[in-house]
Amino acid sequence: MTNTENNARDAAWYDTRTAYMEGFLTEERREVLRRTAAMRTRYMTILTENTFHPQNASALVRHCEAFGLQDLHTVETLCRFNPNVNIVRGTDKWIDITRHESTAEAVASLRGAGYRIVATTPHRESCTPETFDVGRGPFCLVFGTEHAGVSDEIIASADEFLRIPMCGMVESLNVSASAAILIYMLSQRMRLSDVDWRLTEEERRELLFRWTVASVRDGRRILEREFGKE
Repeated sequence: MTNTENNARDAAWYDTRTAYMEGFLTEERREVLRRTAAMRTRYMTILTENTFHPQNASALVRHCEAFGLQDLHTVETLCRFNPNVNIVRGTDKWIDITRHESTAEAVASLRGAGYRIVATTPHRESCTPETFDVGRGPFCLVFGTEHAGVSDEIIASADEFLRIPMCGMVESLNVSASAAILIYMLSQRMRLSDVDWRLTEEERRELLFRWTVASVRDGRRILEREFGKE
């Protein structure tokens, strides 16, 4: 079977099941899912190292979901990334969290996927949100621990550095505030640029299927009852 035939078969598989599960949703809900999936991106992603405050972990999840980043990567060698369910309020259901065993493994995996590793730190004179080149290719913003910032390992392996200029006495913002500013500004610049930031058709189809099933109560059970276990 050729790649074209495989892709067509996969497309038919997802489309059939998505259409069936959409029958359990209102038209308004179906439109929200489709509109949101169309705005998702993997061109930009984030990596967070050892975020130990549940409030900050929750905020990072919400930032990614709110501004259309589909993936969030974590390193948890010192503490678990553990968002507070009362703060995320289900937003973690709509993004993909990948947990890496170490900083080295995370960097290797992300770089292997074509990402630039961009360390966010006030201690290096480099790009600002206004001057960062979003068009050079996919990029991963790395956020460090609440007190120490990004690790020496990230500093040593980073391709670029990014800082938020301060006008007051404060040297830097906390990780949640920094992430909100950078994710918003860079995602907006990315979307207004000429780069191909959207998910592929195959990625959107798979994502819409997962979201549709997740939006239906007992969705997996209903799907198995109609199509069997696959």
